[in-house]
Amino acid sequence: MNLIDWVGSVAAFLTTASFIPQAWQTFRTRDVSGISLGMYSLFTAGVALWLVYGILLVAWPIIIANVITTSLALMILVMKLRYR
Repeated sequence: MNLIDWVGSVAAFLTTASFIPQAWQTFRTRDVSGISLGMYSLFTAGVALWLVYGILLVAWPIIIANVITTSLALMILVMKLRYR
């Protein structure tokens, strides 16, 4: 793994890992009252576009991180729509 891939992998891991505690808390409590529908809609669309970007570049750190984050964000967005 070269330096660029290493930096990308660490960045992808850290940003994805930082999202997991919020996702876990939301799944556990089903409390979505503090989540903005507009913000989460834009966030999910942005992460999905990062995923497409990673796929187009065949950049595995970007792809893996954004598959995970897009999945979690979509689940939270569905919960926001369902439990509001």
